[in-house]
Amino acid sequence: MKISELIDSIRKRDLVLPEFQREFVWSKDQAKQLMVSLVKGYPVGSLLFWKTDKPPELKNIAKLPDKFGILQVILDGQQRLTTLYMLITGEIPPYYKNVDIHTDPRELYYNLDSGDFQYYLPSKMRGNPLWWRTVDCFTKKDKINIFEIAKKIAKDEQGAFDLAQRYSDNLNKLVLIVNIDFPEQLVPYYAKLFDAIDIFDRVNRQGTKLTDAELALTHVTGKWSDARRLMKNKIEELANRNFQFDLTFMIRCLTGVVTKRALFHTIHDRTREELEEGWNNLKKILDYIGVILPGQAFVHSAYDLNTTNILVPLVVYLSINKGKFPNERSLKKAIHWLYAAHTWARYTAQTDQRLEHDISLIMREEKPWDELCNQIIDQRGRIEVKANDLEGRGVLHPLHRMTLILAKAHGALDWFNGVALGSKANDKAYCIHNHHIFPVSLLYKSAYDPDNHLHKKIINEIANRAFLTAESNLSISNKPPEEYLPEIEERFPGALVKQFVPMDPSLWKLNRFPDFLEKRRALITCKLNEFMKSLVAKPEVSSERPIIDIIALGESATLEFKSTLQWDVVRNCINKDLRHSVIKTIAAFLNSNGGILIIGVEDDGKVKGLEKDLKTLRNSKDRFEQLLNTLMSDYIGPEYSSFIRIRFENIDGNKICVVKADKAQEPAFLKGARGKEFHIRVGNTTHMLDPEETVRYIQMNWE
Repeated sequence: MKISELIDSIRKRDLVLPEFQREFVWSKDQAKQLMVSLVKGYPVGSLLFWKTDKPPELKNIAKLPDKFGILQVILDGQQRLTTLYMLITGEIPPYYKNVDIHTDPRELYYNLDSGDFQYYLPSKMRGNPLWWRTVDCFTKKDKINIFEIAKKIAKDEQGAFDLAQRYSDNLNKLVLIVNIDFPEQLVPYYAKLFDAIDIFDRVNRQGTKLTDAELALTHVTGKWSDARRLMKNKIEELANRNFQFDLTFMIRCLTGVVTKRALFHTIHDRTREELEEGWNNLKKILDYIGVILPGQAFVHSAYDLNTTNILVPLVVYLSINKGKFPNERSLKKAIHWLYAAHTWARYTAQTDQRLEHDISLIMREEKPWDELCNQIIDQRGRIEVKANDLEGRGVLHPLHRMTLILAKAHGALDWFNGVALGSKANDKAYCIHNHHIFPVSLLYKSAYDPDNHLHKKIINEIANRAFLTAESNLSISNKPPEEYLPEIEERFPGALVKQFVPMDPSLWKLNRFPDFLEKRRALITCKLNEFMKSLVAKPEVSSERPIIDIIALGESATLEFKSTLQWDVVRNCINKDLRHSVIKTIAAFLNSNGGILIIGVEDDGKVKGLEKDLKTLRNSKDRFEQLLNTLMSDYIGPEYSSFIRIRFENIDGNKICVVKADKAQEPAFLKGARGKEFHIRVGNTTHMLDPEETVRYIQMNWE
């Protein structure tokens, strides 16, 4: 079939693309080389079509008309046909939408004199009559006045005639490619869908054109036509929550949920029912992970991880545990493993084999996290991080992202606007950048050589990086640290410590830069190892009285009751102002000697339960706990989560929430309507101190 006939068949939708095909992924150079080959008369391969009156789900065609006859389904050649359609018509083929075109080749230009193809370069092509957009050569050929162009360039009439002849020959070589016959191969009419997919699979395996993930997705969509669209919708939904995933990640997770394996080929023979059931489970698991990661693991974006592959074992584990962690200890051990796998780059090499091995451990072990950590120790020798692991390591090393996670866990703030890192993950103005604590320009002016590779590594290493929001990073001057660090500490007390900056001012001088790095490396690794150990430390055996006995004691300096979290029993509606009262009490316990807050109990000790609150949260205890954790993180700070434990109990059929808070190791300020507030317990009440009282209290209790 001639190229012109192929283009016409695509336009009329006689040639269609099945849903199981991938998007347009050719690079601009591949598109250019196709045109070069056609103009030179080189072979460009054959096409593979399937003639059928029972086509599979088709791209961008919601429903076929009742009488559509026989269609030709494109099995091989879609990248070439899409390129030709766009360059010859200037339009996107009807089987695609704009979002399906990953690279657009339509800015390819053609030189009438040399017959060369190049993508548009203003400095070379603007105002040059010899360079024409390839699309225009086909769609606006009549406007290309060969003789006028030749006259402008030639020195005499004969020269103009010769040039015009050359320009015309080259232009015709291009536009006449529409008459080239493309060899076709046809899958017979009587073939079934799975025959067509099998042929598609064989063709692409021989040509090594598709990844294992893409072939797996082809098999999935062949049986379940909506799969690709539903996955894309979920990807978009999760991206709005700042978790950027792709189809490869989705099909990897679906494979894990459905087959309990990591290898893509294991999903090829699964039924539509198994795939749909697996997808429904996976959607819920991804939503759950999207809450757990920022709320419990301080991972606010997929960019906080060196690879999304480390989430796959978590997904499989949750799929065999009813979509959630069975208890807090299991959750913390999983986070501990996640950090270790991230720090030591568990899946950057031999990805399939290591995922397959680790998933087999998850399926074999009821509590797999210790054994999974042992695999990392076998691979790397240890999980603990040493100061020399940071030497010369830059922003591309996993420890850089791990340091960011650690800083967020310690409640780190932006040094110039006071915004908590990660608190505005969806706002581009507040996305996290890194900043050289000792400015590069000042170091190069002192003892460091910009042409020395070792010096560059030292200047750019993790220990010379702080985390700021984009808004601040764009407005930083080149002040030496001994000048601007004291200003930061004055504006935001504690902000430097929360990013592990040595507080000895003598280390902030330019001539002490090596000593500063050495001290900060030690601080980062010490805090990281402490943080990791805290996640797996065995909880102390509780000697606490039964909750019914505790309630009978009545309110005191260490015990308070709240009837609801957010349900206003007077107005009979949600009242978000009530949340502040709950969080205020927790902050006061943190600043005093700890205590227990029980939600669902009236002031007189009468148990009312959480029924009203739970109805506002789809009757979900998990959502109640997530809301409470979010409120504490937003209004007190995520760094205090290790001092707070939440559990639920039943008393005579009434659910109550018990929040136990220990005394914090540093003062806990509450974000209030007028700024930061400081609360303590005085008797059985919560009392807010004024600034002068706050300073005295902190000096007496922490300094």
